[in-house]
Amino acid sequence: MAREYKIEDYRNFGIMAHIDAGKTTTTERILYYTGKSHKIGEVHDGAATMDWMEQEQERGITITSAATTTFWKGRDGKMRRFNIIDTPGHVDFTIEVERSLRVLDGAIALLDANAGVEPQTETVWRQAEKYHVPRMIFCNKMDKTGADFYRSVEMIKTRLGATAVVMQLPIGAETEFKGVVDLIEMNALIWRDESLGAQWDVVEIPEDMKAKAEEYREKLIETVVEIDEAAMEAYLEGNMPDNDQIRALVRRGTIDVKFHPMFCGTAFKNKGVQPLLDAVVDYLPSPLDIPAIKGIDVKTEAEIERHPDDAEPLSMLAFKIMNDPFVGSLTFARIYSGKLEKGASVMNTVKDKRERVGRMLQMHSNSREDIEEAFAGDIVALAGLKETTTGDTLCDPLKPVILERMEFPEPVIQIAIEPKTKGDQEKMGLALNRLAAEDPSFRVKTDQESGQTIIAGMGELHLDIIVDRMCREI
Repeated sequence: MAREYKIEDYRNFGIMAHIDAGKTTTTERILYYTGKSHKIGEVHDGAATMDWMEQEQERGITITSAATTTFWKGRDGKMRRFNIIDTPGHVDFTIEVERSLRVLDGAIALLDANAGVEPQTETVWRQAEKYHVPRMIFCNKMDKTGADFYRSVEMIKTRLGATAVVMQLPIGAETEFKGVVDLIEMNALIWRDESLGAQWDVVEIPEDMKAKAEEYREKLIETVVEIDEAAMEAYLEGNMPDNDQIRALVRRGTIDVKFHPMFCGTAFKNKGVQPLLDAVVDYLPSPLDIPAIKGIDVKTEAEIERHPDDAEPLSMLAFKIMNDPFVGSLTFARIYSGKLEKGASVMNTVKDKRERVGRMLQMHSNSREDIEEAFAGDIVALAGLKETTTGDTLCDPLKPVILERMEFPEPVIQIAIEPKTKGDQEKMGLALNRLAAEDPSFRVKTDQESGQTIIAGMGELHLDIIVDRMCREI
């Protein structure tokens, strides 16, 4: 079976933000408009597709990064393949964010238009800097009381020390938020409320916004021409770049992490999501646009690169282990090079063990489809792996390589835990060990003096949820 989508048509990206900025809602809207969800799941109903663990649906927060594959037709009419990872915003789950950033090519940073840049926004931003992840910014919740787009733009400069390239201006704010001004096409998009955001009208920029739109378009062009000498010279001679040139420059600057294109809308009210998806196609990198992954050749210990090409030897990174009630243990992996077939034997170079891929699944949040093979750039879930843990490299046994290891922070809080009855001791031990295999920021040990079982994690909520899961899953 040949590859269905060319690798340049892939976009592997995540959505990152402070808690409650609307990540899961935005992802739900993306799945709805890209045709993967038949109805929009609301977080406050406990029906969000990406929040598939019971505790997530009860608490209305995202704990584990669910990976999903979906498709979007870009402005050019060509279909693109999106692999999206929904990451938690709560500080206790920072490890999940770090882990997913490691395997992404780009990210959308979400801001709450009322709060702007919040503490956890700064944390995830720093993590993305560490992995040099190209980012776009979506100023969400423009319909909220106190929403202020321009203050958020200012905070990106002052709090994050980053350059936001404003691509859209909001038309109205709070309850009056209607749509956006597109600063490249210089027109206005007004969403029709009754169509669940599926339809919008392209109209002229409102009279009272024309001067502001001209001012911000000028700023946009000034920023983007700086990254290209020829464009800069032409601009200084009075020649304005055309719209396609502007898009090409924005793409280049975004991928080189020189600046970050910024958009706005309200995911909950279904306004602004489709232009954001077009922007993912236009400005975020495909696996070909980012540097090849580096690794260590196991035989020679020399540093080598693996390019995103199906013809190269297989190399992939396991970035998450999950226990699925139907399939058992699932290993989520990003394939960097080569291709993988169901039933293949692969080498875990970190553990120095061979593993056999039993089933290979394409995940859509909590539903899944079996696939026979996967290619460079894919994110897949593998069933049947016995030894593999988070951060391990899986590769072609004949061309062994160890990709860069992931680094995990030390736990910050620990508590003693004991079962209600002696008979549950063994069950508890097994459950704790399984949870520790899934989550490297969670540790289990036995106190030598008291004989108590001690669990350690990234915060109270983290440990609460671990205990909660253990009680449900035992």
